[in-house]
Amino acid sequence: QIRLVESGGGLVQPGGSLRLTCAASGRAISIYTMDWHRQAPGKEREVVASITAGGSTNYADFVKGRFTISRDNTKNTMYLQMNMLKPEDTAVYYCKLYSSRAYWGQGTEVTVSS
Repeated sequence: QIRLVESGGGLVQPGGSLRLTCAASGRAISIYTMDWHRQAPGKEREVVASITAGGSTNYADFVKGRFTISRDNTKNTMYLQMNMLKPEDTAVYYCKLYSSRAYWGQGTEVTVSS
């Protein structure tokens, strides 16, 4: 059983930065593609960024140039560095791993507001 736990969310002013962490347990994540998703109030969940086992990354257009996804397989952890945050980035952020089925964390809330 894979367990994912997100952390690092909080309240930040526009233009600020946060670093989200997704800690995995139960299985080594090194062979899996992993994603960050987010869900804003009243909206559907959307993919933010993904990283393959080999380290290739892909970003949604609305975060390109501002967010960076990375992973440290030695720590079984994935990260999302978020810079130049905007109010529209306010959402609950989730990490996801797919292995036979999708595994999700419980989410960490990010609020961008002055």
